[in-house]
Amino acid sequence: MSVIDGSAPAAGTLAGDTPHGIGTSVPSTDALAKTQGTYPYAADLWAEGLLWAAVLRSPHPHARILRIDTADAAAMPGVRAVVTHEDVPGDAMHGRRVADRPVFAHDIVRHHGEPIAAVAADHPDTARLAAAAILVEYEVLEPVTDPEKAFAAEPLHPDGNLIRHIPLRFGDPEAVGEVIVEGLYRVGRQDPAPIGAEAGLAVPRPDGGVELYVASTDPHADRDIAAACFGLEADHVKVVVTGVPGAMGDREDSGVQLPLGLLALKTGCPVKFVATREESFLGHAHRHPTLLRYRHHADAEGRLVKVEAQILLDAGAYADASSDALAAAVAFAAGPYVVPHVFVEGWAVRTNNPPSGHVRGEGALQVCTAYEGQMDKLAAKLGLEPAEIRMRNVLSTGDLLPTGQTVTCPAPVGELLKAVRDADLPPLPDGDDESQWLLPGGTSGAGEPGAVRRGVGYALGMVHVLGAEGTDEVSTATVRVHDGRATVICAAVETGQGFTTLARQIVQEVLGVEDVRVLAPDTDQPPAGPSARGRHTWVSGGAVERAAKMVRTQVLQPLAAKFGMSVELLSIADGKITSYDGVLSTTVAETLDGKELWATAQCRPHPTDRLDDTGQGDAFVGLAFCAIRAVVDVDIELGAVRVVELAVAQDVGRILNPRQLAARIEAGVTQGLGLALMEDLRAPRGVVKRPSLTGYALPTALDAPDVRIVKLVEERDVVAPFGAKAVSAVPVVTSPAAIASAVRAATGRPVSRLPIRPQAAIVKPQA
Repeated sequence: MSVIDGSAPAAGTLAGDTPHGIGTSVPSTDALAKTQGTYPYAADLWAEGLLWAAVLRSPHPHARILRIDTADAAAMPGVRAVVTHEDVPGDAMHGRRVADRPVFAHDIVRHHGEPIAAVAADHPDTARLAAAAILVEYEVLEPVTDPEKAFAAEPLHPDGNLIRHIPLRFGDPEAVGEVIVEGLYRVGRQDPAPIGAEAGLAVPRPDGGVELYVASTDPHADRDIAAACFGLEADHVKVVVTGVPGAMGDREDSGVQLPLGLLALKTGCPVKFVATREESFLGHAHRHPTLLRYRHHADAEGRLVKVEAQILLDAGAYADASSDALAAAVAFAAGPYVVPHVFVEGWAVRTNNPPSGHVRGEGALQVCTAYEGQMDKLAAKLGLEPAEIRMRNVLSTGDLLPTGQTVTCPAPVGELLKAVRDADLPPLPDGDDESQWLLPGGTSGAGEPGAVRRGVGYALGMVHVLGAEGTDEVSTATVRVHDGRATVICAAVETGQGFTTLARQIVQEVLGVEDVRVLAPDTDQPPAGPSARGRHTWVSGGAVERAAKMVRTQVLQPLAAKFGMSVELLSIADGKITSYDGVLSTTVAETLDGKELWATAQCRPHPTDRLDDTGQGDAFVGLAFCAIRAVVDVDIELGAVRVVELAVAQDVGRILNPRQLAARIEAGVTQGLGLALMEDLRAPRGVVKRPSLTGYALPTALDAPDVRIVKLVEERDVVAPFGAKAVSAVPVVTSPAAIASAVRAATGRPVSRLPIRPQAAIVKPQA
């Protein structure tokens, strides 16, 4: 549980005691419906004359398709259509960043679970049976599953096996420190494991177009991809965003809407698809498995001199977000530390492993695991406390990143580290019977209390806010006021990050209108971009604020003119308009008097640069930082680990909604705990093993530790709307490294692999 109390007295209230405006814990409007299970998701949708879809997927990670025979499937009673690559009227290849992925595999299968065909039938069981009846003749090929072997392997794709190589050169390559430590680190394949599997509904339109009802996180990009594959103009495809049952990037996969749309267009009927949990694991993108080799140089006092690193990302079969992930990994390879000399080689390569893509904190998480492991090694070699060696090297505003970019945003890294270092430690178990359940493994564990060792570890993490390397980050919003109600129109998708609540808070704050409605996003609205990296807090929230301020001016101008004063001398607070001298006092409702006012605005942050041939460039709009102290108990005989507490200090810019912020931090550190201790989607020889929520271990409430938010630094970023920063990704990035550091402290073992296997935490008795 968090120490942040979201029920603290609100800074502002309107009618009654309902909190409103920026800085208060305004509740989410859909919280009750989601809690009661009545909130509509894509899997709940229905339409008259509905057909059901099923997708045939490859059982092989690498194979040549010799023949596809759909005759038996098409002849089955109740089957209305079967589609393969031959039925794609437009672009056969698609991709969010690189169009390198086929709608349906037709010559080569490149990963286990790749779609080959789809069926529409009048019953879901009929659709699944028909898909299974499709005959595919394969020539099974040897899969390439070791990313290190991908460089010399035969090309798996016409574009080759190398997706991107970034060499970073910063400082003097001949620099050498007095103390040198080396390490090899591995980070496994984490699945986003959304609570709701992928689903969607496609409805054909009379004009020959199609409407797609899906849990998209970037509806306009999905529309454009679908239109290109369907051979239609963009205005003939409409994407309507349904409820999003969890999204850490997996919703960016187009593997749901493309088969659905093709089947709806071919049959002329609405078609629905609900993925099984196995299909979900096979279809969407995962966190990049990563191999990292590091060498750190420091002087005798523990100050960093040089960092050398090699970073290899396993992209799986297709490029997806691998270029973005690699840029973050290379740029942040030295962490939030001042390092005068940094030399990094980074690669992202194709393999026949499951696809990798955007998962919260991509790139930054993997390198955080490695550079923090190196800091622990340096501390041990120099005889310093782990927190002390970090404190001697922390980054601050005005310092240079290894990319040559100056840190212009607030970077209170030292303040964050000091806060977690100085926080009180949790008490040790007192040994009574009631405390036995607190031991690693719980009361049913086979370990002995005498074998339990406590460890304390630290980690500092950083992420970039918004997109990077020249991404055009822009969002558009409209605010309309009529009859005492404000309406916000913005295509920013609510994925649980709290955008719809934030939009309401902004309008309440600026216009003093309590009743604020945020329309559901679709592609009839102007684009707002993807829901990732805190974008919508910044660009979409900024667009809403600008539009609301434009409406505010429309509200106040007539009053200002009437009383002979400037608009700047009037203020709106708690639904009332007052002048600076108190002479004028009226309500917003009286001033509007039934009028309808509206305004549309955009928010576009300053442009960024692509990293050049030496890894240099101003690639990032903003940065966010986090410090975490982990306390763990480890059974050194069994290797069982229990995380007792995670103390968090975070750079948040400005607290917009205390309760939501605390929830996002808690969720982030818990997701990171999953990767640290249990989450690893295994795919020996490219075949995913046990793709289910029973076979893939996820942290439950029993695994979640106490999350103590010891400090939130509110140093506003002057270029960000409201001065706020994204808060979700950086605790995900930081918590696995902190837990690994604590296990090292408890066991004295190196702990160089995530998730931490039991054998890595076992301490063998000395002979």
